[in-house]
Amino acid sequence: MSVSSQKSNKTYKIRLKKGDTVQVTTGKYKGKTGKVVATHPQENKVTVEGINIVKKHVKPNRTYPQGGIIEMTKPIWVSKVAIVDPTSKRPTRIGYKLDSDGNKTRIYKASGKEIK
Repeated sequence: MSVSSQKSNKTYKIRLKKGDTVQVTTGKYKGKTGKVVATHPQENKVTVEGINIVKKHVKPNRTYPQGGIIEMTKPIWVSKVAIVDPTSKRPTRIGYKLDSDGNKTRIYKASGKEIK
């Protein structure tokens, strides 16, 4: 069994959440932005709307009675995307801050503003 095919039970800490607007920093889709559709903590990946679209050949089944070639969005590594700060419209990292009540909130590292 190869190392890449083994499933690890490690769960990665993903600071991004569903609905965050992110920008791709490296690879084929560099510079493109999209919303996070899903996070995959077991794989350290996120699925971004309109990014990493692949064509898949599908046999006829209940969901696709006709079969054929469908386009689907595949997950992308978390390290290849960065959250977009709406004020500067530039990618930035995510930090955490404790407020007076002791609640943890996410902040943009570049501006220091809270992520809504």
